[in-house]
Amino acid sequence: MSKKLAGLIVLGLASATPAFAAGQAEAKGLVEDSSLNVLLRNAFINRDYKGGRHDSGEWGQGAIANFESGFTQGTVGFGVDAFAAYAVRLDGSRDRAGNWGIDFFKQDSTGMPEKDVAKGGASLKLRFSNTVLAYGDLRPNLPVLSHDNSRLLPESYTGTMLTSTEIEGLEFNAGTFHAQSRKSDEGRDSGGLKGIDVIGASYKFNDAFSGAFYVSDVEDVLKRQYLNLNYVLPIASNSLTFDFNGYRTKQDADFQPGKSRIWSLASTYATGPHAFTLAYQRNNGDIDYNYGFYQSEGWIGDGGGSIWLANSYWSDFNAADEQSWQVAYSVDFAEYGIPGLSYRIAYVRGHDIDVGTTTDGKEHELFNQLSYKVQSGAAKDLNVRLRASTLRVSESARAYNSSGNEVRIFLDYPFSVF
Repeated sequence: MSKKLAGLIVLGLASATPAFAAGQAEAKGLVEDSSLNVLLRNAFINRDYKGGRHDSGEWGQGAIANFESGFTQGTVGFGVDAFAAYAVRLDGSRDRAGNWGIDFFKQDSTGMPEKDVAKGGASLKLRFSNTVLAYGDLRPNLPVLSHDNSRLLPESYTGTMLTSTEIEGLEFNAGTFHAQSRKSDEGRDSGGLKGIDVIGASYKFNDAFSGAFYVSDVEDVLKRQYLNLNYVLPIASNSLTFDFNGYRTKQDADFQPGKSRIWSLASTYATGPHAFTLAYQRNNGDIDYNYGFYQSEGWIGDGGGSIWLANSYWSDFNAADEQSWQVAYSVDFAEYGIPGLSYRIAYVRGHDIDVGTTTDGKEHELFNQLSYKVQSGAAKDLNVRLRASTLRVSESARAYNSSGNEVRIFLDYPFSVF
């Protein structure tokens, strides 16, 4: 942990004041306030590539158990959290596995995907007032370090995280991590992370306006800043939301020298069950916006969810110098007598992609997702997601991305044990 980050964590602890002490003051006990939740997930992803690249696809069944204890009573409360995950491969041959964008099961030395994956972790936590300090195996969800839970099993990180909500409307986070467990493999540091420090905060100024600012330092790889501004304008019984997200990245010279400044601005008009979105995204700089995957594979290692931008679907539209536009529509069918059913369709078009040999690369994607959550009965909360994307990339941009058709089918069944 850097001395600067350690000092900021100490400052966060020192800022805990009795004026907002409801958190620890209401502690019910280590056992009394504990919970155990389980998620059963059946996931399938298939990618049919165009232009010579091998098709890929994987299918698996996973189970993820999450235990959260309460806090002991007293001025400082202590607790423990733990998780366990297991997945078994249902399909995914040698020829079709190994796609880093799917990554359900890591391939072994012979090229075969693992038959199953078993992993787990635990963390200790202490709380003073409304400030929690945790150490161990964690799953951070921050714009500059966001674990990927969009595949069969989630990623996790080993380190220290402080979360403080002492001031109403303000959430402060600071953390340092030294290991990453990849979602497709066993082992606490199967991702090969050297180290990453993160710090930042989000603040709700009022009911209409909120913002966030975060920075990260991935050891020997890059330094990154993130800014979010969100404003909701009420229009009679409807609303118009403006959401700005931006990243500024400087990669280290020994990794891949270059800078990226990528941002997006999305406007969404919501009326009744309908929502209409128009978004623009732009990457200024001489490199792609790089994020996620694993340092053991030569990537960044800051989590597969660390791209809080508007135009991120199958393609992230994050190439060097790329500009992209999105139009989208979503509908909630509850008003039409089918609660739990929703649908979203989006079209994104990108241009001016710079791959070194040319600066006029293009790509476009049509995205569809149908989702249904069971509202009652024995299968209550079972969620079914059917997703399909059609991505087409110009010949001049094949060094950046590949054309193809993607299908995803996810069945998530969460339930509470206690």
